[in-house]
Amino acid sequence: MPITSRERVRAVLNHEIPDRVPVILGVSNATGIKIKPYRGLKSILGVVCEDQYIYDWPELGTALPDERIMQRLHSDVRGILDRFPLEVYERNKNRSPHSPFIDDWGGGQMEISPDEWYPGIHPLPDAVTKDELDNYKWPDMDDPYRVAHVRAEAMKLHEENQYAIMATPWLMFPFERAFEMQGMEKFLLNLAIEPDFAQELLIKNNQLCMRLMGHFLDECGDLIDIIKIGDDLGTQEKLMISPRMYRNMLKPLHAEMISLIKQKTKAKVFFHTDGDVFDLIEDFIEIGVDILNPVQTSAGKMSNLEELKNRYDKRIVFCGGIDTQKILPFGTPDQVKQEVRRVINILGKDGGYMVSPVHTVMNEVPAENVLAMVDAVEEFGYYSLKN
Repeated sequence: MPITSRERVRAVLNHEIPDRVPVILGVSNATGIKIKPYRGLKSILGVVCEDQYIYDWPELGTALPDERIMQRLHSDVRGILDRFPLEVYERNKNRSPHSPFIDDWGGGQMEISPDEWYPGIHPLPDAVTKDELDNYKWPDMDDPYRVAHVRAEAMKLHEENQYAIMATPWLMFPFERAFEMQGMEKFLLNLAIEPDFAQELLIKNNQLCMRLMGHFLDECGDLIDIIKIGDDLGTQEKLMISPRMYRNMLKPLHAEMISLIKQKTKAKVFFHTDGDVFDLIEDFIEIGVDILNPVQTSAGKMSNLEELKNRYDKRIVFCGGIDTQKILPFGTPDQVKQEVRRVINILGKDGGYMVSPVHTVMNEVPAENVLAMVDAVEEFGYYSLKN
């Protein structure tokens, strides 16, 4: 008897071997599809529907796929998202055309070319004191509109019992929130020259994120299978900050968030972090990370998939690994299929792996290559992996 997508994902999360490697695609901004390839998919597949966006946020540019598309992509997971406060949507709906989208934290996306937006608005670029943080108007994480819908959506999926349910409240990342508030270069500089201030900002961000996370999980924590958090910590060749700085300043905050999550739900913790984070994987396991995403195979030691599998098998689940820098945007469909085959035969051996692109499928990726990726899972992803 065939197993459901939810059973397939749960088997992997429990370090068991399912019928095939699961697919996570179209679910969050870390595993999503930008609007251009999504429109390409609709055209190829003959699906006629209005464009919709995750978080109801067109400027982010990530599609909320139609269910017909999700089924064709063989995606085994469905997402539950939070919302901005209603005031944010109303304010931005009534703003001048092409002017920046400003979120509830005061940061914003600015249009850099038609229909392309970049996070270039930073509300505290020059702040260096605790008083400046104390006097800032921080977002209201108790606004009930943010999570008023999530239980009904999660309950519907739970009762259908077909797909794994992944909760993805927006950007529960203290490090990346600091980038939003100050800009990446300025905050990294403050980590070095104003470390007390930088720590205060990280703590403040984490406290607010945890407050919203608590409300979110109070609504649907009993219904979900996966909860997404993270922080982008790596570059192409190394970490953004030293392992020592991570362990002193950020790791305790990530551990605090994960502790809250595990008090409120049995869902597995999905930790998203780009780049070469090989040197921190033991730390992630220690604080309770269950799933590591996106396994950026183009970045430093993360390219050594055999070492990742040999060292961490049965201790953490890998999710991602399908290259979005060269293979997906510039490869042929056959090259995409062969890369998927290679990755699943290493990371997917004896379970412990879920197929997903390295981060969101960007606008440069042809729709044909998206289909080649998921069709390769159907062709090469069934156990035992003897392909």
